[in-house]
Amino acid sequence: MKQNKTKILSILSQLYPNPTTELEFETPFQLLIATILSAQCTDKVVNRITSVFFCDHPDVYSMSSLTEEQIAGYIKSAGLWKTKAKHIKMVCEILINEHHGLVPQTREELENLPGVGRKTANVVLANAFSIPAIAVDTHVQRVANRLGLAQSKTPLRTEKQLMELIPKHQWSDAHHWLILHGRRVCRAQRPLCDQCPLLPYCPQNGLKSN
Repeated sequence: MKQNKTKILSILSQLYPNPTTELEFETPFQLLIATILSAQCTDKVVNRITSVFFCDHPDVYSMSSLTEEQIAGYIKSAGLWKTKAKHIKMVCEILINEHHGLVPQTREELENLPGVGRKTANVVLANAFSIPAIAVDTHVQRVANRLGLAQSKTPLRTEKQLMELIPKHQWSDAHHWLILHGRRVCRAQRPLCDQCPLLPYCPQNGLKSN
C-alpha cells in the first residue's frame, strides 16, 4: 500500500508539473481577498469579479475606503456575497489597524481574520509566501480519500494524514496536484476512471465513468 501511495504521488507530479493556484492575483492581499471570495464559488467566477474589483481597488487602503454596500456591488455574482462583503470590509480595517496594512504570514494570525478558515489560511501561506501548506478543499478531500492517500471524513484529519505522508517540500504542490486531478479527471460526478493513469494503483478501481 505504501508503494502504491508513492507511485500515485509520483504520477501526479508528472501529470501536473509546476502547479499553481488558478486564482489570479498580484499581491498577497489580492490573493487573500480572492480566496475569501472563492468559498462556494468557482475560480473562474472569482477571476471575473476580481478583474474589475482589483483594477479599481488594488490594495488594502483603496479597498478600505469602500463601504460594505460598495464592496457588495462588485461581488454580487459570488455566492454568499453579503457575508463576504462584510468580511472583506472588516479584513481591510484589521489589516490596516493591526498589521500595518500587510497580510500576516502565520496561520494563527490569518485565521483570526473574518472569513478566513484553515483552508484559506493555507492557500495564502502556500501561494503568497511559499510557506509549505496543504489546503484541503472539497477536491482534495475527495481525491485524497479515493486514492487511499488519506482515510478521513474531515478536512483537518485529511490534511494531517497528507502531511505525514508527503515530504514537506511537496506539500503545496501536492495540494494543487489533487485539486487539478479532481477537476479534470477524478470528478465528483462521473469520474473519468478509464482515462486515469492512476487507475492501476487506485483502491477505488471500479468506479464507473458512465
